[in-house]
Amino acid sequence: MPAVKLIVAYPTPTDIEAFEKRYVEEHVPMAVEKLGGKTKLVATKILSMADGSDAPYYRVADVHFPSMEALNACAVSQGGQETIAHAIEISSGGPPLFMVAEEEVFEF
Repeated sequence: MPAVKLIVAYPTPTDIEAFEKRYVEEHVPMAVEKLGGKTKLVATKILSMADGSDAPYYRVADVHFPSMEALNACAVSQGGQETIAHAIEISSGGPPLFMVAEEEVFEF
């Protein structure tokens, strides 16, 4: 069974400093504590588009799970629901985009 991940893309916030403070001090610790079944959390800050223009998203979080069943169980849990609600609350640039992906890794 392939590994899956929840991808959360945050639009550029109206106040980057305020978003960063809440993301780092509140949201990441909440995700670490409350997202049961996860195997890894990767928090990425987008610097720009490849052509140097402003990106439509400021941060992307990848929350890895060993299976779709584990991701689904987390999503419906109280901790999962609280963390999703908090992600929406802190996203001042508009609602975050939530995506589920199957991951295939090629190592070199």
